[in-house]
Amino acid sequence: MNPKEQFLASWQREFPTTLKVLKAFPADKGKFKPHERSQEANELAWNFVRAQVAIQQALDGTFTIPPNFPPVPEKWSDVVSAYETAEGKVVEAMQKTPDAEFAKTMKFLLGPGQWGDIPRMSFLWFVFCDTIHHRGQLSVYLRLAGGKVPSIYGPSADEPWF
Repeated sequence: MNPKEQFLASWQREFPTTLKVLKAFPADKGKFKPHERSQEANELAWNFVRAQVAIQQALDGTFTIPPNFPPVPEKWSDVVSAYETAEGKVVEAMQKTPDAEFAKTMKFLLGPGQWGDIPRMSFLWFVFCDTIHHRGQLSVYLRLAGGKVPSIYGPSADEPWF
């Protein structure tokens, strides 16, 4: 498997799990936030859509800082729907992008006030890891909002395997 195929396989493997967490979240709790400095649940979940948009923009060369992302919807169902809809576009963009494009660089924030060039593939892996991080955050929100946490990488208290 080449690097593009490895990334795409990993990305596609995680999509159904993230979707399962999104669908498990109580739709009427989109404004929930566990702390005053925390994002509301719908804002946190919108990071998954932002990630999909960021990947598409990185691949077509339109990614900018600050990013140009669509605004957060008010309704939880719109967040989930947008995530489901955008996935096909991400996969298609990945498949259509020639392998050599993944080694090309793009500008990205490397630290406080520090910009630099990174390979597109490095950016994609950063986005991938960030989505997994946010999914973990959302699973905590899910429990605190009274939802049932599905299995993610193994059994959960709400979805035991044995």
